[in-house]
This record gives sequence, C-alpha cells and structure tokens, in this order.
Amino acid sequence: ITMSKPRALVSVFDKTDIEKLCKFLDSKGYEVVSTGGTFDKLVAAGIPVTKIDAITGFPEILGGRVKTLHPVVHGGLLAKREESQLAEIATHKIVPIDVVVCNLYPFVQTLSKAGVTEDDLIEQIDIGGVTMLRAGAKNFKGVLVVADVRDYDEVIAAIEAGDVPIEFRRKLARKAFEHTLDMDTHIVNWLKGVEGEQK
Repeated sequence: ITMSKPRALVSVFDKTDIEKLCKFLDSKGYEVVSTGGTFDKLVAAGIPVTKIDAITGFPEILGGRVKTLHPVVHGGLLAKREESQLAEIATHKIVPIDVVVCNLYPFVQTLSKAGVTEDDLIEQIDIGGVTMLRAGAKNFKGVLVVADVRDYDEVIAAIEAGDVPIEFRRKLARKAFEHTLDMDTHIVNWLKGVEGEQK
C-alpha cells in the first residue's frame, strides 16, 4: 500500500489557537482538510488547507447541515490501521485520517441566552462534529482525536516527539466522548424541560 501523506481533519467552532496547531501540522507534512469557517480562517492565516468538498467530491448542503457525513471522511477515520482494512479503503480511493480536531456548536451557551427559540436550539445540535469525534475516538489506536483547545500544546509536543503514546491517545478519546456526552446531556435535559412544560 502506498503511504499517502498524513491527513488531519479540522472543523472547530471555538477557533482559539487553531492557526498555531494547523501551522505545526503543515510543517510536519500533514495535509490539513477543513470545513466552512475553519477553512476560511486557515486560508486567511496563509496556511495550506484543502476544503472538505475537494476530498468528498460533494458540496456542503442544507445550509451546512451536511458537510462531513461522507464515507471518504468516516472510512478514513474508522479504518483499523491493519493491512486488510487499509487495502479495502484504498480500493475506494479513501485516505486514512490520522488526526481529527473538532469542538462542537455552542448548544449550552445558546441555551442560556435570553429569548432563544426552539429553532435556534435545534440548529445548535451538532451532528457532523459529534460523528467525527466519536469515529476518531472509537479508532483512537490509529487516530489522534482532539476536542479540547487546551490540549493543543501537548498534542504538538507528542507529534513532535514521534510515536504518540497509546495512553495519551486513550485520554484524548475519553475527552472527546466527554465533549459529546456533555452536549447530549444538555440536549436531553432541555427536551425533558420542554416535556415538563407541556404537561
């Protein structure tokens, strides 16, 4: 199997320090793939970046509701790093994704705003981001999944050092699941509250 350059998928709502992380990944030979506002910010910072639809061959649709929900993304995230699965994705021209950097829409912050409507809240329920985080975290042995901006320095140091320890990969996976759990918990509690009001 020919080894393509490592690929990082970056799609963040909180864009704190994202240029610093992506500049580093680019310097290490990663192809940085990105979406929407994150892509625009990286382009503005002069960082080489590939737009997500250039790898999926499919445009963002439904006002951004569907951007990353595609086999090219999830095949790249979920393939085990073993010969049979890497060969299988290669037959479909899917490249492994080695790093996923993602944090979610601000559902919790929106919830606390005055005058917020049900439709406002529905639009802040993240689907693509949650799916990328869960896929990357499930496959933590092969994918470094980064959900917390406070981990960027440690991620940079680990990649710089060479082989990223499995303990660190596992910790980042746990934090990714915590991030999606936090959103889901707030969504469930909000919907329970709405049900309570209807009784």
